[in-house]
Amino acid sequence: MLLKNDNSTPHLATEYDEQIQKTVPYYNKFHEETINLISTYNPQPKVWLDTECGTGLFIEKCIHQFLNTTFILSDPSKEMMAIAKGKFIDNNRVLFLEPTKTEDISVEVLDTPDVITAIQAHHYLSASDRLKATKVCFDLLNSDGIFISFENISPMTQRGIDIGKKNWGNYQLSMGKTKEQIENHLAGFGNEYFPITIEEHLKLYRNCGFRSVEILWYSYMQAGFFCIK
Repeated sequence: MLLKNDNSTPHLATEYDEQIQKTVPYYNKFHEETINLISTYNPQPKVWLDTECGTGLFIEKCIHQFLNTTFILSDPSKEMMAIAKGKFIDNNRVLFLEPTKTEDISVEVLDTPDVITAIQAHHYLSASDRLKATKVCFDLLNSDGIFISFENISPMTQRGIDIGKKNWGNYQLSMGKTKEQIENHLAGFGNEYFPITIEEHLKLYRNCGFRSVEILWYSYMQAGFFCIK
């Protein structure tokens, strides 16, 4: 089972940026591909909400590229939010909500975003909370706004899950994680975090009302999606 600490992941907030890259293959590429997509679709968004923002590492990469954008950061962990706030002291283009889960963000608390990102965030949610969180993102967005999500996903068959978990474990082993750490992490699949298949993702986004739903990235047991309202 995953260790409980100061956020929904198995890593302490102070160790998250280092540990997530040892845990999730191509994690930095998730950021790069998201930035590339936004630069193509809407290079000058006025408002960008990064929900489940963690330590603010992703927005730290965005702030110097999107010079006319106001960024709003939200995360349920006060420890994560404290680290994020420390990265943007005196930057008036970065605003913070109170520690809040995506599904609990109120439409009334912020300007309507052109962009919402949720990177490695919603696979910790139950099916009902995932639906609620996705619907909140849809409701918050401007018309023609874009929602981008990266998550751990589930292969479509048990054989695929078994192979995928072994492959994922081998990656973590190559990054210096111990066999015990890897076993603990993979034991959380379906117990502490709840990946769904790509097909289930696409259906969820369409059912929430997005008119364009696409796959952006797929590798190991992670996938990225973008959806246009």
